[in-house]
Amino acid sequence: MKQIKIELFSTPGCSRCAQASTGLKVVLAAFGEGRVIWRDVNLLDEIDYAVKLGLISPSAIAIDGELVFPSLPDAAALRAEIVKRLR
Repeated sequence: MKQIKIELFSTPGCSRCAQASTGLKVVLAAFGEGRVIWRDVNLLDEIDYAVKLGLISPSAIAIDGELVFPSLPDAAALRAEIVKRLR
């Protein structure tokens, strides 16, 4: 079974980030447990990692260590990218 890792880069106190995180996690649940690993990344704590990926500003999403969405995608775009990568 193929597995992917999704990382959401955000900053503490960002209500937009928190709301998006909740909505995007609903998308992930449709793929079943164990297929998608979710990690919330505090941009302030891991700034070096974020810069290494090319992150310019929060909120962004990396998949398997690659910056895929430099800004938050809608649910359909995230779902399409996950489907593509799980094939």
